[in-house]
Parts: sequence; structure tokens; C-alpha cells
Amino acid sequence: MASNKNNKSIRILLIAAAAGIGALLVTVIAALIVLHARTVAIRDDYSAIYSNEKYNTPVAANGVTVIEQDVSCGYAVIEMFSAWCGRDITEESLYREYGKVVTSTGSSFAKEMNKQFPEYTTEIHKYLKNTELIELVYDQLSAGVPVPFEWAAKYGDEWTLHYSLITGIDIPNDKVTVANPYGYIEEITVDEFLERTSFEAYDKMPLFLKLGFAFGIIEKNTVFTVRPD
Repeated sequence: MASNKNNKSIRILLIAAAAGIGALLVTVIAALIVLHARTVAIRDDYSAIYSNEKYNTPVAANGVTVIEQDVSCGYAVIEMFSAWCGRDITEESLYREYGKVVTSTGSSFAKEMNKQFPEYTTEIHKYLKNTELIELVYDQLSAGVPVPFEWAAKYGDEWTLHYSLITGIDIPNDKVTVANPYGYIEEITVDEFLERTSFEAYDKMPLFLKLGFAFGIIEKNTVFTVRPD
């Protein structure tokens, strides 16, 4: 009798476990399907930018000094933005304030920008279409303000998820200029820029990062507008 009860309990547990695993798999698959749809949606045709008179004039935010990150790319971008606007916020001062990194997600980065620079309003824009992203970047640089953003960047031979600052865009010459807190300035084509903001350039992305995108922890084609109040 006891053996039958034990077997029944085990069967119930196995059924419950199978149901839980099944529900989890359905959730993951659904999230990946939604991610695919959102990724397809951002890939609109941006070729018209090269004939659009709006973009005839190169624009830039002058006075940005690139640094090499010591704590994190998010903190380094805040330090570069701080130096650009005449403040003295550093990676180290941020780490002393929190004892940890608090800019690991786009929303938390925007929150910290708003806290550290109350004279500006920082807003996150995610899953932008290519044309929307280019327009936002161009408009902010036209106002002379550098643009924080998320993208894929290589550290040595390894692709990483990274924050950087866009400091210039020259559509007629097909050039985007980026202050990369890995310690250097990058000048790349618009095509490469969009391949990296969409993370299509990230070869062999680990599954846990794909799931991060699927569940909205990380976003594609994401920039931060920073507007003076």
C-alpha cells in the first residue's frame, strides 16, 4: 500500500514537473517569436537618406574626449558626457556612490543620466526602425549634443554588449563617428553602424543573451535622446 502511494506521488510530481517545463518552453518560444518579429520590423529601407536634403550637412557634437573604461561602459559614457558638459562625474565617483554598477539595462542607464544631469531630460528609444534611429541621432547631433546608445562592440576578438557615444554623422560621406569607451574613436559606415545597433553583427551570440533580448532585458536599435530642459 505504501509503495503504491509513493509511486502515485512520484507520478504526480513528474507530471507537474513536465507541465512546468512545457509551460516554460512555450513562454521561451513565444518570446523568441516576438523578438524575431520586432527584429524584422526595425530593418526598414534607409537608402533614401542619401538623397534626402535634410542629411546633406554633416553634424557633430564637438568637445567629446574619449576615455578607456575602468569600471563599466555605462559609467564611462556618463563620465565622457559629464566632461563634455563641464561637469566632473567619473566612473570612480559613481562606483563610490553605489558600490556597484547600476547601468546594466537601458532603462537604468536613462534613470542614472536623469539623476546625474537634471538640466537635461534623457529618454530611451528602443526598437527604432533604421530610419527613425538615424533621424533621432541626426537631430540631436544637429543640436550639438552627443548621443548615448547601445550596440555590439568588439573587445579584442570577443563581441560584447556595449554603451558608447555617437559624436558625429556625415551621411554624404557614409560615416558615423563614435567615442568608444574601450578607449578609441571609431569611424564606420552607416551600414556597419546599423548592423551593430541591431546586434546582427554579433556572431554566435550565446543563448542567454538571446533570451535577454527575447525577455526585454536588452534592446535592439536603442538610443538615448538627451535634451536640455
